[in-house]
Amino acid sequence: MTAFAAAGPVSLVQTVDWLAIAPVVIPAAVALLVLVADLFLPDGKKAVLGWISVAGLAASTLLLLPLRGEDRSTFCLTGDALADGAACSYTADRFTLVIQFLVLAGALVTALLSVTAIRETRLPAGEYWFLLLSSAAGAALLPASRDLATLIVALEVASLPAFALVGLRRGDRLSSEAALKFFLSSVTATAVSLLGISFVYAATGTLHLTQVADRLEDVPGQLDTLAMTGVALTLIGFAFKTAAVPFHFWVPDTYVGAPLPIAGYLSVIGKAVGFTGLILVTVIAFPAYSDIWGPALAVLAALTMTLGNAAALRQDPHRAHSAVRLLAWSSVGQAGYLLVPIAAAAYSERDQIGSTVAYALMYAAVNLGAFAVAALVARTKPLNRIADYRGLYAERPLAALALAFFLLCLAGLPPGIIGLFAKVTVFQSAVDAGLGWLAVVMAVNVVMALYYYLQWTALLFRAPVPEGETAAGATVGTPLRAKVPFPVTAAITVTAVVSVIVSGAPQLVLRFAATSLFPQ
Repeated sequence: MTAFAAAGPVSLVQTVDWLAIAPVVIPAAVALLVLVADLFLPDGKKAVLGWISVAGLAASTLLLLPLRGEDRSTFCLTGDALADGAACSYTADRFTLVIQFLVLAGALVTALLSVTAIRETRLPAGEYWFLLLSSAAGAALLPASRDLATLIVALEVASLPAFALVGLRRGDRLSSEAALKFFLSSVTATAVSLLGISFVYAATGTLHLTQVADRLEDVPGQLDTLAMTGVALTLIGFAFKTAAVPFHFWVPDTYVGAPLPIAGYLSVIGKAVGFTGLILVTVIAFPAYSDIWGPALAVLAALTMTLGNAAALRQDPHRAHSAVRLLAWSSVGQAGYLLVPIAAAAYSERDQIGSTVAYALMYAAVNLGAFAVAALVARTKPLNRIADYRGLYAERPLAALALAFFLLCLAGLPPGIIGLFAKVTVFQSAVDAGLGWLAVVMAVNVVMALYYYLQWTALLFRAPVPEGETAAGATVGTPLRAKVPFPVTAAITVTAVVSVIVSGAPQLVLRFAATSLFPQ
């Protein structure tokens, strides 16, 4: 009989730390408010729902500030169940707050882009905002989850609304196809994860991550194969969520079919959710099996960055939606870089997870900025081809400069200093862990990515093709003379300012790479 089974009855009476869970509760409460308000507001007043949602996300982001002092936990085991040490389902530590900031701030930028997109594409406002806020609440819950049940619930609360958001454009074939592919891949990932978690529970008798880690250190011989299989299946499920190769096939079509703000949301917040879950289960719950997940993640990292960058290189600039497809494949390549420090954590005593977090913060700001500029261009050139960006500097100089800066950050070239330093920290984590071959693969992929990032950047500053003429078989659309809505301008400005600030003072982000994000 396991220690868990032998434990006495557990008292469920305890005090809830409402301040600690406020960043999760507020988006969820505002989501319900918006859904109910939508029933009573006339069509002409639906725009107010967007601004209520923006205010809710801003408030939840600001509520992270009072939590910076000390680690806070709630929903903890009590009484005899604490025989193996403290075990809580929700913990607001340093790692949690950093990821929650990334998620909520990213959702806020997405909301700004969506205010205009909903009106122009005639999406149902009430449903849209309810789904976006619900997904953001799930994504904010996930980094605080410290048991496998809460982890998988948070993962699904973040993912399920995203299916509907992708397919919300009714009657659009691309949107419906994208939602179906996203749904099928995510449901498969969830099923695999649940099977793996059930095996882990059967072998350890607990779902709390810290207790799982302790009991996996001394698994009975007859349960070792079961535990090992559970660990492998759980990791495979999260690999789907991170769009790691070979579980990446849904990404390009999903990004193309989704509304552009949602494509940006998936590229940043969707990936943050997957990587956060992967970090929690590997570093906290499964360190005893690092000899399994370490090599597996290293191989996945190499495959993911290589295939993502190779596919991005093959994009035809004149193909419809090629700009979004390039950003989609680029995000797959970037996922490979994000996997490197997690794999390195299996080989090194130093906490390497900070390198992934630092890189994720840089990537979130610049990638959301790139999608914000893409949303601006799509207002007059809905096919959103890379060729449509030729001469953007002559038409929208500030937008072109912002996009050029974002692309240079992604490439890791000056003046995008933060992109360069973030790549160096990831590279260093591989070297410190003795993964020299993975560092070489990453270096080759960084060079590969330079080509398509610089090609797109150079196109922004070329002379525009006269209206009505063709360039290499692509008819040029109407120049970008329409007035830019304030929310789109605000989204581009915020991401550009943040990117410039962290490039000027990279220590604001890179300090996470040098310190432990988990309490010892």
